Amino acid sequence: MLSGHGIVENIFDYNIILRIFAAVCYGFILGLERELTNKYAGLRTHILVCLGACIFTIISIYGFPTVLTDDYANGIRDTGRVAAQIVSGIGFIGAGAVLRNGPMIFGLTTAATLWIAAAIGMACGAGLFMVGLATTIFAVAVLTLIRIFEKEFLPSGARAMRRYNITLYCSINDEAAIREFFDKKFDVVNFSVKHTNFQEQKIKLTATVEIPKKDKLTSLYEDLKRFCNIESAAILEVND
Repeated sequence: MLSGHGIVENIFDYNIILRIFAAVCYGFILGLERELTNKYAGLRTHILVCLGACIFTIISIYGFPTVLTDDYANGIRDTGRVAAQIVSGIGFIGAGAVLRNGPMIFGLTTAATLWIAAAIGMACGAGLFMVGLATTIFAVAVLTLIRIFEKEFLPSGARAMRRYNITLYCSINDEAAIREFFDKKFDVVNFSVKHTNFQEQKIKLTATVEIPKKDKLTSLYEDLKRFCNIESAAILEVND
């Protein structure tokens, strides 16, 4: 039970524990979608953001009476004091999830899910379980169903293209040939080279390319092997 003085009389108050548990569960559901799509901010990040927002909201509601009357127990609490700062504070974490590489910006959707996770945590902290659950369901639906909608029903424009990061480890002598191959075969967004072994003249070549969604990259490695010596190759689709 929480007293009027903002002091926890019973730390195992089941209502408070239920709010915390709900925040962890809802954060898990939202973070799972990000984890399954291989994002930087996944399960742990979303759970902790949701849990932290829940705890701050609970503290804000019960912890700080600000305007006191003659009867201390009836003091007026500013329940929005701490909770209001969550909305602005979550922006720092969201900004950390946004990555920029030249003209490309990644992570905006993940930053938005962290913002939503904070809102869900606040709802749980305030005891609004159904609001938190409904927000979680709608958020996951947007992340999954809208992605399907974009792929199936937006076949033109930028949505008709897939973006990939291609990383190759090869000899520096093959750099020019690989550049020429990429320029002919793909729409190259970014191209970078890093030396990995100066003595043996080995390099790490990273290219970000765009190709039509209908095209595949299954034969890329075999195509490159025909005219250069590729030690290893990695291909990763880039999306938000």
